[in-house]
Formats: sequence, structure tokens, C-alpha cells
Amino acid sequence: MKGKLFLIPSILAENTSQNVMSPQIKEVVKNTKHYLVEELRTARRYISSLKLGLVIEDLHLEILNKKTRIPQLAELMQPILNGQDMGIISEAGCPGIADPGAIAVAWAHEKGIQVVPLSGPSSMFLALMGSGFNGQSFAFHGYLPIDKKDRIASIKNLEAESIKSNRTQIFMETPFRNNPLFEDLKNNLHPNTKLCIGKNLTGADEFIQTKTVQNWKKAKIDLHKIPTVFIIYAGN
Repeated sequence: MKGKLFLIPSILAENTSQNVMSPQIKEVVKNTKHYLVEELRTARRYISSLKLGLVIEDLHLEILNKKTRIPQLAELMQPILNGQDMGIISEAGCPGIADPGAIAVAWAHEKGIQVVPLSGPSSMFLALMGSGFNGQSFAFHGYLPIDKKDRIASIKNLEAESIKSNRTQIFMETPFRNNPLFEDLKNNLHPNTKLCIGKNLTGADEFIQTKTVQNWKKAKIDLHKIPTVFIIYAGN
């Protein structure tokens, strides 16, 4: 018998686990000893925040990040082949969505291992829900190029595709580069294109607002070092 692979969402904002994590997540964590995590310290702190009375030192946590290669998975996931359930915990949000956990999920399917995704906060979906944009056709593009020239070209391409396909375009940035990206969006999108900004979603100071680019130019907002999702929509 093989174990199950549980995809366990993590919090997006500090001190929110008691509000956003379902009883199902707590029950799974309470009964799981083996984990693949993106960052050890974050995962330990998150599990502790669930207040399940677990001794963190008794848990077995292994790193699964963007440097992990497919040949390593057989060793990392040996417990599940031996019949033990395992969990994947992302740095923030849902495993497998803009997250290295996807390679472990693909490996599990190839080995005939049952994959169990658990519901929880996802910044891209929360932002989409709150944007008022087309939820029938949307795309998540992860991070835009770092090079300014390439980034501006990408912004213009996303806007053009939104117009052509009536598609909502979702992306993010490393938090310390949020303000430069915001400036590029204001300076290179059409004034009537709509832009939604969602920052620190689920947090006590959560902010999500949609305006035209023209109106964003009049607004004062600081996004520096704050987890933020950007959404543009230029469709009908």
C-alpha cells in the first residue's frame, strides 16, 4: 500500500491560520509526519501556528524548492512508497500553483499515488474573485521579466491579448520590485485599461481595488515589500 500525497495550503499573511485554515487541513496535518516543504523555518512556524499540540521535532521535513530535480524525488518521497502519507507545504498559498511542488505531484501521478488537494487561500484566485474581471477566461503569468525593456514589452503584449481574447491577465512581482512594476503599468497601459491591485490578501490590512489606469495615476499607494497580485483587463 502506498501513502497519499496531501497538498496543504499555507497562509498568505501572518497570524491568519486560525481564520483561513479549514478543519480538514488541521486534521490532515495532525495525522501526517512526513512533509516536503519549500522552506523549513516557514513550514515549522506555520505548523506550530495551527496549535495542534504537535512536537515539531518529531516531524520529518525535507526541502522541495526550485532547485529540486526530478531524479531526487524517489529518495525524497520514499516514505510515501512505504505506505506513509506525505504533505507538501508551499511557502505561501496553494502547492502546485506558481510553486515547485508541481513536480512532486506529477511524479506521484506517474507512480500511481493518490493526490489529495486541500482547499485554502490562493492569492491569485482571491485577487481574481475581488477584481470584477472576466472569470471565464483568465491566465496566470507568474513573474514578468526583470529587464525593464522586456518587462514593458510583456505588459503591452498582455494588454493586447486581453483585448483580443477578452482575457483577464494575472501576474505578480518580487515584493521589493512592486513599485517599479506599478509605475511601468501606469506608464505603458492604455488609460482606459482596468488594473486591479490586491496586496497582503487575507491580512488585517488587506487591500484590493480596481481602477482604470488613468485613475491609478491619481492614486497614492505604496506596495514596497508587500505581497501583491496585479491583474489587468482590457476586454469588453
